[in-house]
Amino acid sequence: MLTIGLTGGIGSGKSTAAKILGEFGAPIIDADKVAHTTYAPGGTAYDAVVAAFGTEIVASDRTIDRKKLGAIVFGDPRQLNKLTSIVWPATYEGIRAKVAELRASGTKTPIIVEAAILIEAKWHPIFDEIWLVRASRQAVIDRIERQRGLKPAETEARIRAQLSDEERAKHASLVIDNNGSLDELREVLGQVWSDAIRRNG
Repeated sequence: MLTIGLTGGIGSGKSTAAKILGEFGAPIIDADKVAHTTYAPGGTAYDAVVAAFGTEIVASDRTIDRKKLGAIVFGDPRQLNKLTSIVWPATYEGIRAKVAELRASGTKTPIIVEAAILIEAKWHPIFDEIWLVRASRQAVIDRIERQRGLKPAETEARIRAQLSDEERAKHASLVIDNNGSLDELREVLGQVWSDAIRRNG
């Protein structure tokens, strides 16, 4: 039974692809949501994050104030590394537990885990396959401007700050190019999902 990591950079259409695969019947695990649960009160990384960054990041309801935490870590690679060294391993375990839970409840179809930083976080051991969704630089710039109102220079800066598609492709078992319409993406994913069901046995 396959567990598939779905990854891709900003504006690639990775989240849209996950949504479409969900419509086809794929159980979807969102790694971002799993990460957030790890440093929610009672989460496996909560105490370590508070110990590392101080009680001033804790809001009155005991949750971690992500704005305050963000102000500390973004723009300071040392602090960001400190955070990821706590949260990424906890998220890895959280994803593994969710996959095991789905399997234990009788899920036999391939499970899709949507994870932007799958490769950087070295979560490969969880997955049988890694699917990369990518788009041309121009398609990404146009998409982000349309969806989020970011100027091309802002999008360029974000692209430069992340792992390149060339690097991601080295780890991918399948590359899905998403430069066309939503219908074209849906058609490609329909084929890709049918093939995965077949491989899944």
